Amino acid sequence: MPEPSPFVLLRDVSNVYVSRSYGALGKKTGKPVLDHINMEIRKGEIFGLVGESGCGKTTLARAILGLIDYEGEIIIDGLRQDRRRRREMARKVQVVFQDPASSLNPVKTIGSILEEPLRIQGVKNPGERARRVEEILSLVGLDSAYKKRKPSELSGGQRQRICIGCALMLDPKLIIADEAVSSLDVSVGAQILNLFQDLHQRLGLSLLFISHNLNIVYYLCDRIAVMYRGQIVELGAARDIYTQAAHPYTQALLAAVPELPGENSAPPPSGSVFADFPARGALDAVFPSGPDAHDACRYARFCPRRKECDGEGSGTLVNIAQTGNEAHYVRCALTGP
Repeated sequence: MPEPSPFVLLRDVSNVYVSRSYGALGKKTGKPVLDHINMEIRKGEIFGLVGESGCGKTTLARAILGLIDYEGEIIIDGLRQDRRRRREMARKVQVVFQDPASSLNPVKTIGSILEEPLRIQGVKNPGERARRVEEILSLVGLDSAYKKRKPSELSGGQRQRICIGCALMLDPKLIIADEAVSSLDVSVGAQILNLFQDLHQRLGLSLLFISHNLNIVYYLCDRIAVMYRGQIVELGAARDIYTQAAHPYTQALLAAVPELPGENSAPPPSGSVFADFPARGALDAVFPSGPDAHDACRYARFCPRRKECDGEGSGTLVNIAQTGNEAHYVRCALTGP
């Protein structure tokens, strides 16, 4: 069976943050944030992006949205992403941010906030805008009475539903959810995850779900990419990443996930070098001090198997999946087809 066609295609996407060390008169220095990212998000797919804070997840999302400059190429629904084309691209890609309170104008009513994307896109008919607001409120599980309220009158979960509604107003084909449940209570976060899943099924949406929580992305996503220091180090089907992680960094993330007594969780990854580590403090146990073993592998300093690769490193993603299976890419010198 042929693979679904990609809705978003990233080719060698890189980004450098430029700063001055001593204010306006200081020398400019560049810090690489994204390093030649290559991946695709398929039509109708829920794609997970995981990694620790500062690895470049949000920067990659901002590049896809056309909010920052980058090197490389991003193709969205057959069109190259261009910041000059931002209004056109807004009809294809929308975003839900982490903090719903800071995403909503506190002085406007919910109805006015929801109508704003339509006004920007030139929908001048008030009746048409009002009908769309009613439709979206119903879609996100809220009744029409909410359109007269202000954000301060809503709970955190209700505000996040409004943010999702704003993202849906223009009927996009892809929604980027950047840590969309991390600021919510566990029970409320679960409701929002179920809402994303329902919208995906009902509307045929593609979804890029960004999180640091592997349990959440395993529950929600079809495929997962693991990011470390601006690089994709592992990419594959969610179940393969969760149960057969091949990169030491992915294994470390899984080993650090706490397990509650009686929890029916997945076993440690097959062949994992972290399989015997206790969940609590697993990452601390493999973070030795000292210089990097070599520059080619960015995880070399922390990798418990760094001596085995003899300083070779790995600069490319290699497909280690068996023939006929979903591709499983790993950036590690100790893995191979």
